[in-house]
Amino acid sequence: MITDFKGKTAVLTGAGSGFGLECARLGARLGMNLVLVDVQQDALDKAEAEMKAAGAQVLAFRLDVSSAAQMEAMGRAVLERFGAPHLVFNNAGVGSGGLIWENSVKDWEWVLGVNVMGVVHGVRIFTPMMLEAAGKDPEWQGHIVNTASMAGLLNPPNMGVYNVSKHAVVSLSETLYQDLSLVTDQVGASVLCPFFVATGIGESHRNRPAELQGDKPTRSQMIQQAMTGKAVSSGKVTAADVAQRVFDAVASNQFYIYSHPKAIQSVQTRLEDVLQARNPTDPFADKPEIGAQLRAALRAG
Repeated sequence: MITDFKGKTAVLTGAGSGFGLECARLGARLGMNLVLVDVQQDALDKAEAEMKAAGAQVLAFRLDVSSAAQMEAMGRAVLERFGAPHLVFNNAGVGSGGLIWENSVKDWEWVLGVNVMGVVHGVRIFTPMMLEAAGKDPEWQGHIVNTASMAGLLNPPNMGVYNVSKHAVVSLSETLYQDLSLVTDQVGASVLCPFFVATGIGESHRNRPAELQGDKPTRSQMIQQAMTGKAVSSGKVTAADVAQRVFDAVASNQFYIYSHPKAIQSVQTRLEDVLQARNPTDPFADKPEIGAQLRAALRAG
């Protein structure tokens, strides 16, 4: 676990907005060197200027986390400038909803590329560096945090591509934790499972690559976007609150990080469904009016 962040290096993907930006701000206040990664140039430039003004040493990269070559080049540059990073926050993510059979191949390639392969690249590139640094210095400490979602522990309807990607991140992170524990006590891992928090992910289509632009959204996709947007905008927990929880978890070596601990009740219900081999519980059992509204919207016309 990292208890003193001063002078340590953090790599943050999705650093131009949401959790990535708030973790960068917190890192700057704690005296960390910051590697800021984002696909959106203007947001990245703004974050870089802010962190430099706060006194941080900054290395900024505009890249697509789904690209192995771009991520590998970034990894080499980080090692050359700062050495092995102490904190890696694989946070970049995009959202896409709709009925699961309505998602195009391009939808799947885009969401899985960013949400899954982006995390895979961060883990495979930086873990060996961190283990090497730990091997050379028994005092060296590192930590990897991967951003999943409560959708990685549940399967809410009408957002299947996103659910699949986030379940993969939870699985990858749990396995990473176990694998690290086999070989070292100096590098830890956590998974962040936020619920509805305003981060900008609801507008992630703004950064969809031209070659993966889909057809115009289906009705179910537009319904999902509207419902998610409403839930996110009415959320009481901020991205800054979640960033503090991330740093607290790193300092205490806590694996599961939740933005809304009360949402775990739904996870318990799902796991009881699994244990008892009963059919999946209605996800709207406690909010039937939302379920009725969604069914009516999808069945209309």
